Amino acid sequence: MATYTEEEKITQCILRLSDIAKEPHELLMPISGYEKMPIVSLEQAVEPLVCFLPTVQSHVYVAKQKCKQPDDDLTQDESASIMLYSMGWKPLDECLYVVLNATLRSKDRDKLVPWFLYLKLFLTALSRLPPVPSLHVYRGIKSDLSKDY
Repeated sequence: MATYTEEEKITQCILRLSDIAKEPHELLMPISGYEKMPIVSLEQAVEPLVCFLPTVQSHVYVAKQKCKQPDDDLTQDESASIMLYSMGWKPLDECLYVVLNATLRSKDRDKLVPWFLYLKLFLTALSRLPPVPSLHVYRGIKSDLSKDY
């Protein structure tokens, strides 16, 4: 697995926060279908993604090793699904969060079908996280978005 230099880590962080320009400028159809999927292990959830994320299984292994005993009442697979989304790896065009975000922005909702098992596990995990007392999160950008809203 590739390791990042400090400069690459900063660049990746900036990329995560500055991708607002890639947001669609129209309302997309809601995502539907994933909610009917069963909750499966993280390994099973990423199987349909291997054809376009060839190294995802090794990253699943790392995420699960780091989430052996989650202290937030999530299962190991749920906790690791969140960690996997937050992990970055090279090349970026084969990195889970980059490809998933691009797919979520696509008008073609059929492109999401291979993601359904992962989305079910990931969104279930997010919904089960314990609440955080009154926390405000802001996202700053260097753009005038007023015409878009």
